[in-house]
Amino acid sequence: MSDVAANGPATRFWFPGASIWRQGNWILRVALIVGLGLVLATLAAPLIAPFDPTDQSLISRLRPPIGFERYKEGYLLGTDELGRDVLSRCIYGLRLTFALALVGAVIGLLIGGTLGLLSGIIGGVFEDVVMGLVDAQIAIPFTLIALLILAIFGSSLDIMILVLGIYGWEQFARIVRAEVKKLKQMPFVEAARAAGATPVRIATRHILPNVVSPIVVQFTLNFSNIVILESTLSFLGLGVQPPTATLGSMVGTGRDYLPTAPWIVLAPAMTILLLTFAVQILGDWLRDRADVRLRSR
Repeated sequence: MSDVAANGPATRFWFPGASIWRQGNWILRVALIVGLGLVLATLAAPLIAPFDPTDQSLISRLRPPIGFERYKEGYLLGTDELGRDVLSRCIYGLRLTFALALVGAVIGLLIGGTLGLLSGIIGGVFEDVVMGLVDAQIAIPFTLIALLILAIFGSSLDIMILVLGIYGWEQFARIVRAEVKKLKQMPFVEAARAAGATPVRIATRHILPNVVSPIVVQFTLNFSNIVILESTLSFLGLGVQPPTATLGSMVGTGRDYLPTAPWIVLAPAMTILLLTFAVQILGDWLRDRADVRLRSR
């Protein structure tokens, strides 16, 4: 008897992006590489950052990146107006921006998803109240709401997380409610109800798996929008305050030096672009993987 017959087929090594690599789509492959690189940079920031992001050296201020005449050894992306290393600040800024966007998107998902699920199942007055709150938030540009909250309560990290967390919850609520209202009329839900399944079991076993796909898409959109929102607030000086670096605050402080030292702005701006690109492309792929209807085909 052969080893294969005795021990079964050889186990293949698998990682979350293996199916992406096998698909042969070069855009997906680029997004996977970029996404993994950014995640590793956020996790290993203290190990890979060449300098402390808050260390100042005024004699080295506004030095250009490698390849230019006034380049100073070790500062690969140059220095800012206070002589701080732009590369180190980008790495730590990416770390904080990524964490804020992730926490904000998760909070929005929990709030909106829960309210949408309950309003779709319970209906009645509860549904009317939730949809009234959704309509009220959609009617007012959220940037104005964020500016008002930050102006009243300050721009501490806790307040910033709160502001980013309530951003986009109404979209989750609308999507989940619409899907639940549609799924409630499906034959398999009616059969489960007739078999005596409790509302909790129907919601968790039969409804939630069928709303994963639109939730994943909205989560990636919300994540990217929170990155832009945080960058906008930091650009206006109402985000996380110096000397703590975020990508948006780096763009905001560097705009005054754009004609003479564009690398101060270009480095964090390109990081924001790469982050949103990777999240959107991988989120679209994950949507297809999470859709139970596509998997059944």
